[in-house]
Amino acid sequence: MKEIQITTEYITLGQLLKQADVIQSGGMVKWYLAEHEVFVNEELEQRRGKKLYEGDTITIPAAGTFVVTR
Repeated sequence: MKEIQITTEYITLGQLLKQADVIQSGGMVKWYLAEHEVFVNEELEQRRGKKLYEGDTITIPAAGTFVVTR
């Protein structure tokens, strides 16, 4: 499990995908979510603007599991 550290109250799913090096640019977020499964707290999520808070767990079968920390 990899940690994604934030300094703000939340991070969006699109920002997390970029920060975790799952995608190369923010423009790829919509495509990535349409083509790949991404789970937030064990629920399928397809909204790139989904707000993620400290303690949220993001599972991407192709890339691993990430947890948001502060």
